[in-house]
Amino acid sequence: MLQLLQNLRTGKIELLDVPVPQLRRSHLLIQTSRSLISTGTERMLLEFGKASLIEKARQQPERMKQVMQKVKTDGLIHTIKAVRARLDRPLALGYCNVGTVIDGNFSFKALSFKKGDRVVSNGPHAEVVCVPVNLCARIPDNVDDETAVFTVPGAIALQGIRLLNPALGEYIVVIGLGLIGQLAIQLLISNGCNVLGVDIDKNKLETPEKFGANCLMATNDIVEKAISFSRGRGVDGVLICASTNSNKPIEQAAKMCRKRGRIVLIGVVGLNIPRDLFYKKELTFQVSCSYGPGRYDPQYEERGIDYPISYVRWTEQRNFEAVLDVMAREKINVRPLISHRIPFGQAEKAYDILLKENPLGIVLTYNEEVKKDQLVRLKDISIKTDPQKPVVGLIGAGNFTRQILLPILRKIGAKPKIIASSSGLSGTDLARKFGLEKSTTDVNNIFNDAEINTVFITTRHNTHARFVIDALKAKKHVYVEKPLCLNKDELKQIINIYVYNSQNHNSQLLMVGFNRRFSPCTKRIKGLLLNRKEPLCMSMIVNAGFIPSDHWTQDPEVGGGRIIGEACHFIDLLRFIADSPIDTVHAISTSGHPSTDSDKMVIMLTFKDGSIGTVHYFANGSKEYPKEKLEIFCERKTILLNNFKSVRAYGFGKRANLRLWRQDKGHENEIKAFLSAIEEGKNAPIPFDEIINVTLATFAAVESARDGNPIKVIAMTKDI
Repeated sequence: MLQLLQNLRTGKIELLDVPVPQLRRSHLLIQTSRSLISTGTERMLLEFGKASLIEKARQQPERMKQVMQKVKTDGLIHTIKAVRARLDRPLALGYCNVGTVIDGNFSFKALSFKKGDRVVSNGPHAEVVCVPVNLCARIPDNVDDETAVFTVPGAIALQGIRLLNPALGEYIVVIGLGLIGQLAIQLLISNGCNVLGVDIDKNKLETPEKFGANCLMATNDIVEKAISFSRGRGVDGVLICASTNSNKPIEQAAKMCRKRGRIVLIGVVGLNIPRDLFYKKELTFQVSCSYGPGRYDPQYEERGIDYPISYVRWTEQRNFEAVLDVMAREKINVRPLISHRIPFGQAEKAYDILLKENPLGIVLTYNEEVKKDQLVRLKDISIKTDPQKPVVGLIGAGNFTRQILLPILRKIGAKPKIIASSSGLSGTDLARKFGLEKSTTDVNNIFNDAEINTVFITTRHNTHARFVIDALKAKKHVYVEKPLCLNKDELKQIINIYVYNSQNHNSQLLMVGFNRRFSPCTKRIKGLLLNRKEPLCMSMIVNAGFIPSDHWTQDPEVGGGRIIGEACHFIDLLRFIADSPIDTVHAISTSGHPSTDSDKMVIMLTFKDGSIGTVHYFANGSKEYPKEKLEIFCERKTILLNNFKSVRAYGFGKRANLRLWRQDKGHENEIKAFLSAIEEGKNAPIPFDEIINVTLATFAAVESARDGNPIKVIAMTKDI
């Protein structure tokens, strides 16, 4: 199928042939008939993409601060690569979609849709879209597709109006008469308000006047005219739908309002609020968030958990429905807002029009013939694989795959064949950039490919165990990014299939992405401790950084929490340096933090050889402090590892020190070791029993912090 994309680094717009997206739980698969170009938002994205890197930085000063901080901690070269990779990712354009439901998890209890329903959604410009159920609404029979495609911008306007809370007969000013401003005027008039529209473009004043609004050019005397419009009393409310860096709309709104007037911002303007005016008039000001309650809430949008109507009357989905109801009663007319109708295959032409002209609504029309194949073969690419070498399939197309895994595979000469991603978009983009033969949304295309003998898994943590088990059953070698799995039941299943394969002479390797043990710094430390005769005392400090509690990594069901999801790295590092099994785990976490305490933990480890170690995993430190430090004490000597850039050895002589030009956490050495083991028929770089020991120790840390008791890891091993 075709999907419309933009490259944020170059600004280039293109139609890309991608696989049909994978159907997800509490989502609908929709075949598109119409989509609407949001002229304001999408013009802004076009202009941003075409800007230079310096201009991009000026437009996003907060992001620039983050970049400069990353330079301090990770180095200039690494930061430049990360920024370029981020900008080089394809951006799916569009969020106003109409189509027909072709599939869905109809057994999902909150799913009130069925196959064949016509629906609106915030899906992108693509022939088939996969959209969360709470971001869809059924279209009334008497509303055609071309009208319904204006529902989403209508809901944005409606949410701003709800916050403004206008009453019958009130005087309301709408500043900015783009698509949302035009729809807002019609909704306000339907609500019985007296409306004054204001815009700098004279051509945008004509349509609102046809529907009963007064309209004025945005001139210097607009405040006086607005006060005159309201019979000299000052307007009751102002809805700002403009997009400008200027602070003028806020100032004008404050001046034209009566005492205790209301101002609601939908658009993007300067926010230097004039305090004196707001103070003397006791004005209220509020920013409207997109379509309404539920926006950006993963529980509502991704999991389909609705808010109770008795507590939240108007969610984003119910706002969609309200706009459609108004359309069904013919209280708003979108026909005058359509400036162009363009076939989807000529969508690039629409964006030329968007930049050269100043259109209101550009509707993209789709034909009904859509390829349903979930496998895209990329043109002009032929992969020749040596049967003696690893033939790679990739599951997951996120930042790790883009910025680390694929560049390393290309550097060392490995040839990945197929990449699978849930949306198909990111996978297809990476397949083009790195020369893969196929992109798919169906992982079975990898498991069933007889030529592929090695699978890399870099998806969200809750999918790791399932994909590992399926890959091992398919007799593939497996590399899975940490963690291996999220609980003991999943671990038991993995152990069973691994042991079964081993007993039946299937020598599949299983590798977990514990890359830090492969760093040159770690190698130097191991060499210094090679002939030690006494136990080690180790202290690992991880300045992990803050992640919001609603991020997927913090979700126990999806990410497993940050200890299972990330702290396992450092438990493994101490296990590797000690070269001895972890015997006991005792962990404690803080209490009383407003977000979460589970990512501020001290994990105390004892090892079978008598060594001890602590992992201080803290998410509440300064970004200016190094992220990872390790101190080791042994036989009156001390080793300091600083952020995997240097090793300072005290008591070993000056030649024992190591300083790297850049940070090296061992990713390249790790992947090389894994692929070499496959090619040469060697054992896995990380023994299976060590992976199990570290995984159980990580589970024990979470359990110990929760219950307050030390846990014997060996006893846990017997349980599984």
